[in-house]
Amino acid sequence: MQDIFTKLSTLRRPRLLISAARHGIEEYNRERHLKQILKMERLPSPGEAAIRLMEIEQIFDEARRAQDASYNIARHIDVLIALMAEGQALRPAR
Repeated sequence: MQDIFTKLSTLRRPRLLISAARHGIEEYNRERHLKQILKMERLPSPGEAAIRLMEIEQIFDEARRAQDASYNIARHIDVLIALMAEGQALRPAR
């Protein structure tokens, strides 16, 4: 099984989605945004959060690729923002 860093580094999405998510990282508030996305009272560790976010993001990406009418690009970007921010929190301080 791949580790979380490998999974994050091999994630391939359209540039526009990634660019939008990168711009949103500055406004990311773990307490508020992660609770809303994961629908949890107690926040998990960044590693556990990243794993859950990757599962949610995959569902959004499958809907995007299938051109599903229920696909919500704004929610997909919110998940990508959280995923990127949690991934940054996992990296050791340099």
